Amino acid sequence: MLKKTLAFALGLGLMSGAAYAQSAWTGGDDLPTNPLACDGTPAAVASKPYDGGSPTNAPDRKGKPLNVVDVPKLIGIGYFNATSKGIADAAAELGNVTAKTDGPTQANIDQQISFIDNYITSGVDGILFAANDPVAIAPVLKKALAAGINVVGYDANSQPDARQWFVNQAEFNGIAKAMIDSLAKESGEDASFAIVTSTFTTPNQARWIAEMGAYAAKCHPNLKWLETVEAQEDNVLSFNQATTLINKYGDELKGILGMTSVATPASAEAVTQAGKCGSIAVVGLATPNAMKPYVEKDCVKSVVLWNPVDLGYAAMYVLRAVADGTLEPGATSVKAGKLGELQVINGSEILLGAPFVFTKENIGNFDF
Repeated sequence: MLKKTLAFALGLGLMSGAAYAQSAWTGGDDLPTNPLACDGTPAAVASKPYDGGSPTNAPDRKGKPLNVVDVPKLIGIGYFNATSKGIADAAAELGNVTAKTDGPTQANIDQQISFIDNYITSGVDGILFAANDPVAIAPVLKKALAAGINVVGYDANSQPDARQWFVNQAEFNGIAKAMIDSLAKESGEDASFAIVTSTFTTPNQARWIAEMGAYAAKCHPNLKWLETVEAQEDNVLSFNQATTLINKYGDELKGILGMTSVATPASAEAVTQAGKCGSIAVVGLATPNAMKPYVEKDCVKSVVLWNPVDLGYAAMYVLRAVADGTLEPGATSVKAGKLGELQVINGSEILLGAPFVFTKENIGNFDF
């Protein structure tokens, strides 16, 4: 039987935010969840009406040069360096797009809002973003739409009506299944685990955590979720938080799930320095280059991710399609250069694809 406390806390993602705040396993949102089948049977994609926003009096940009700014959660880390490269690659391939990446050096929503606001004032044709907070970022994105600017999100969504489209790297329940299945395989079906995330309000991570809880309750009911801690996508804080978890729970802790490309390698380093490789599994979302040292030393068995270069590349192609009018509400797919046709899901989201699991056998084939 699933531990009663876990079942209570998860509530299959239907509990209120207040209930999460009163428990140790904070970090998930309170939206309904849709856990995938335990045997991997694909879920049917439900058709939903377009729920994105629309720019006001946008000029005719079809085939015309575009000036685009990309404002991710923060700059200067490997993950967003990779998405930025994808955006730049797509812009060069399209040939009529000038794109730059700019943003805060910390995952700070207030600073991110200021950067976007400044670019609205200075004037751009399009804004790409990865939100630090889905609600807080919405007003400035709506301001951009009101100014006739095309707005497309990727990696971390805003409220849907604050942007036109969102490029989803993988469906949230797909990430959840890959993470929890890997944890159970490596740590055992009755393992106790903890999570290191960035913040409890970061939209994609909150969604993943909620879906992970629902999937664990359905398919791995004897897993015990100890705690979720925030680390602000900071390397030192992530290491310290993982170390605190190791010291706090001792031999009870059998797994750490890293929800960011910073938290996962930092957690692996904490496990390494604690001499716990082999007794504490580290499973998480990270770039392969950051995890190669730990995978090669067998301290980490699996890393879950997608190709962030492809994610940025797809986002740039989506923005170009929106500006050209070839991607409109009601579309079921969009052409994205070398990636081919990408499917529209959930009304106004573009799906990059299924998550990928990097292991010792394949991680050397990737360089980002």
